[in-house]
Amino acid sequence: MKNKLCLITGGGSGIGRATAIKFAENKIDTIIVGRREDALAETKNLANENSKYINYIKADISNEKGINKLYDEIDKRFDNYVNILVNNAGSTSQIRSVAYIPKEQWDEVVNINLNSVYLICQKFMKNMIKNKNGTIITISSMAALKPGLLGGAPYGAAKAGVTNLMGAINSEFSNDGIRATSIMPGEVDTPILNNRAKIPNKNERDTMMQPEDLAEIVFLTSNLNNRTNIETVVVNATYKRDVSEDLNAARNKIK
Repeated sequence: MKNKLCLITGGGSGIGRATAIKFAENKIDTIIVGRREDALAETKNLANENSKYINYIKADISNEKGINKLYDEIDKRFDNYVNILVNNAGSTSQIRSVAYIPKEQWDEVVNINLNSVYLICQKFMKNMIKNKNGTIITISSMAALKPGLLGGAPYGAAKAGVTNLMGAINSEFSNDGIRATSIMPGEVDTPILNNRAKIPNKNERDTMMQPEDLAEIVFLTSNLNNRTNIETVVVNATYKRDVSEDLNAARNKIK
């Protein structure tokens, strides 16, 4: 992993935080971005003696202007180009049903989970293509394969779109040394679960995958020799919990 520079979106909590700490433990220079500087600083501090490998930049990647600003700052501050991009930032809607979700909630979820991924990939791929080396890893979701009320209609649609986007990158640029991976996990105990109509309790969360589990998968994917690409990863908790109450709560939340 010599001369690697990793960029992780949504690095202030959950999978992004665990992944940043994992990369830092392996002495890989890592940049984490997010909207909350205090959360980013906490991630850096949690890396303890490896915190020197984590740099953070407060950034809004929900629009092209913010992504361009982020790119310019990285270009100015770092000698190397970003050759590992981890698209982790995401959001869900309060209302999950396609019959009731307001357009503004739909637009916000699709924008963060799909549009911003397209924009940031397009921006940072230029240097990857130029150098014929780059790995793009996107945290998709089981909702891309099994849409429904648990993830919500806009979330599932956006994650299906972003999974397809990773496939498009592989189809077009694999012979240019670019590889793209879509990781589709089931339930992971992260703060995004707090946006559900029925928030899982501790016992329920204990049965789920943890952010550190996903960090291991991201690291493995990025650490493989560049001749090998893991295009898709489907991963789920071993224990299958009863989600009937969760589905009923989502079904009944219409405003």
